[in-house]
Amino acid sequence: MPGSTGSHRPEGSRASTEDAFLDAAERLLISAGHAGITTRLLAEEAGTNPGLVHYYFGSMDNLFVRVLERFTERLIVRHREMYAADIPSLQKWRQAMRYLDVDRPYQKVWLELQALSWNHPHLRQRVAAVDEKWRAVLTEAFAAAREEFGIEMPLDALVSLVMTFNEGIILERLSGVETGQGELLDWIDKWLEGRQALSRRPTGTASEGDP
Repeated sequence: MPGSTGSHRPEGSRASTEDAFLDAAERLLISAGHAGITTRLLAEEAGTNPGLVHYYFGSMDNLFVRVLERFTERLIVRHREMYAADIPSLQKWRQAMRYLDVDRPYQKVWLELQALSWNHPHLRQRVAAVDEKWRAVLTEAFAAAREEFGIEMPLDALVSLVMTFNEGIILERLSGVETGQGELLDWIDKWLEGRQALSRRPTGTASEGDP
């Protein structure tokens, strides 16, 4: 796994040990969830001394949030590159929906940290900051797409709608429920195709079925 994206990283063996802990915690959050991770289990997974967890990170909670922040930065780089590509917005939407399917390990970590923050107020600000980073990415990307598809919904409302929509799908999938999701995504895809075609028609051009 890539290391932390922070600008200040410790040198030498400490950096390697921190990354080993972060990598191990990421794997365990995906496979076992935060409630199933002990300091000893984490140290065994990382192949290092249990006493170093609190020495380097202060607490297990802080370590878990660091995992989420680091994982998020990796995916945001990928998403920004995808949204910056010179391709139609419909292709970007389709790619984003493919990411929604393949990024289930990240989604598990994201929801684990959300659940942990419900009962740990000191974590909420940092978890909310991750949400804001995703919101910034989508706000930037959807500004052009909103115009291309002719969507009259305010930009902030559109971003909130898509984020809530995505989280609903993620939560259902992680709970083993996928009923109707394929049909919903197919309907949205066809609707976007129609909006894209409509936006490309010359002004005043009638199509079949127009009065």
